[in-house]
Amino acid sequence: MGLLFVTDDGELSTVCYRPEGLDHLMQQTNFSKKELQILYRGFKSECPSGAVNEETFKNIYSQFFPQGDSSMYAHFLFEAFDTKNNGSISFEDFVMGLSIILRGSITDKLNWAFNLYDLNKDGCITKEEMTDIMRSIYDMMGKYTYPCMKDSAPKEHADNFFRKMDKNNDGVVTIEEFLETCQKVFLYSTFMVQIFSASL
Repeated sequence: MGLLFVTDDGELSTVCYRPEGLDHLMQQTNFSKKELQILYRGFKSECPSGAVNEETFKNIYSQFFPQGDSSMYAHFLFEAFDTKNNGSISFEDFVMGLSIILRGSITDKLNWAFNLYDLNKDGCITKEEMTDIMRSIYDMMGKYTYPCMKDSAPKEHADNFFRKMDKNNDGVVTIEEFLETCQKVFLYSTFMVQIFSASL
């Protein structure tokens, strides 16, 4: 999705989006120049204008989940990548988010996930937001999962999330509660893996 404008002779024309230099993106992400070149080629083949709008993003994402309806989860994911809130994801937006997801620190990844779950971007996650996220994930997986999921599964999953995360029982999960709980779980699981590995 490039910028549309009207030329002097009244014709509608499109200006394609040009990404920032690769050297700049190397400094901003955890990708090498070669990796960025590969990612850019793939991005440009799917999005020749250099940016992707939500509808195109949903169409691309649906190819990964043909057995279900990924449209709502793709909507939430699009909003997380669209950090400028301008209705499109540029190559920079895409690689910045991908860098965090794939190679960011645990704290960076958790902050990114929190932003994904905080649907209205008010700084906290409500039970309704988490239920919407869970429902979108179950919809994306489709009806033919094994074992079969009950219709109440998304709400039960959200309730379980709140039992673990909402430390002060005020009905919302703050970034502090989210980070604290997730980091404890991560440290515990890392510790258990180390103990298990040492016993082999």
